[in-house]
Amino acid sequence: MARIKNVYASEILDSRGNPTVEAVAYLDDGATGWAAVPSGASTGAHEAVELRDGGSRYGGKGVLTAVANVNDRIAPCVRGLDPADQQGVDQAMLDLDDTIGKSGLGANAILAVSLAAAHAAARSAGLPLYRHLGGGALLPTPMLNLLNGGRHATDSTDFQEFMVMPIGFGSFAEGLRCGAEVYQALRGIVSARGMSTNVGDEGGVAPSLPTNEAAVELLVEAIEKAGYRPGEDCALALDVAASEFYDGERYALAREGVALTSAELIGYYEEWVKKYPIVSIEDGLTEDDWEGWALLTERLGSRAQLVGDDLFTTNPERIGRGIAERTANAVLVKLNQIGSLTETRAAIRMTQAAGWNAVISHRSGETEDTTIADLSVATSAGQIKTGAPARSERVAKYNRLLRIEAELGSEAEYAGASPFAKLRR
Repeated sequence: MARIKNVYASEILDSRGNPTVEAVAYLDDGATGWAAVPSGASTGAHEAVELRDGGSRYGGKGVLTAVANVNDRIAPCVRGLDPADQQGVDQAMLDLDDTIGKSGLGANAILAVSLAAAHAAARSAGLPLYRHLGGGALLPTPMLNLLNGGRHATDSTDFQEFMVMPIGFGSFAEGLRCGAEVYQALRGIVSARGMSTNVGDEGGVAPSLPTNEAAVELLVEAIEKAGYRPGEDCALALDVAASEFYDGERYALAREGVALTSAELIGYYEEWVKKYPIVSIEDGLTEDDWEGWALLTERLGSRAQLVGDDLFTTNPERIGRGIAERTANAVLVKLNQIGSLTETRAAIRMTQAAGWNAVISHRSGETEDTTIADLSVATSAGQIKTGAPARSERVAKYNRLLRIEAELGSEAEYAGASPFAKLRR
């Protein structure tokens, strides 16, 4: 049985040019595992603590303290542990940290080691990571963020992400091809109209648009231009990121020139779901508007997937409250929101046990780490959100899924429209 010989962390850069933590786990049988931690732009107030140095270096965003915590404190703690005992490794770090939000060591320090240990254990066993984490053969339907707004782009839209989901295909490869072709069609349309084809944090185009609805109309047009049928081959999904434009009393939509109550904003969504092939709405309301979320679910929960991101922050306690109060019907799963692989998997199990959908997600500040691709297959999540088919830190995840599908061969299944089978369209 292999044991952890050492772990070592370094400071590297993420896709926005900000520092983040990478870690390598070394086992006594010679196997190694590498992982890097992403970072969000629009972060929930209830996320685990991402430890930053402060000061003038990197504008205060350095992570040398978190790196030192790995090398000086976590490494001695996990030496000699069995890397295949993921819960044991993670619990040792949680006990060492001994804070509610992981402020002692930093969630970025803990997660880097948690994932590196998992990769090393898989290498030691001669298994791909998705098999080491439990197997599975379901390839997720991708949520491709083709048009970026909100905190992910400048002077674009109030809503943060406008996504396409290739639902009408028999394989992940064909679904990804659809998404890539729609993306190129969208770029062509935007360029032909003299708008900017510069991309946002997640690789989607970020033109300056007069309204939020104009973004939805552009996606429908791009689907048709690429030769696909909106609602049949390709559906739409939104990440509103409503916490970003909530002023404490109302939802202020600068593009529309209005400030709305929760009920009024829900009315917007109802009209859009009737008018467009929208199957999923993420963070439609702010992170602590539990009453509003209950109303949103009552009015739209049978017709759309309602995904809680900032609402739940991959935290089993908040997910449990959501299940009990019927706020949302799906959870966005981000490893660095909770800070360890064990806690992330517990959140996924709770979500799926309730009959809700789990959507495995990247962050806007990403790395070339592809762990979430394997995690999506290992947990049979059925959906993955990892940006546009552009920028290598996004494409790396898609390419990893292509390789997994090829490796699975005839075993592979593609989720397609199945995550939305219960919806009444």
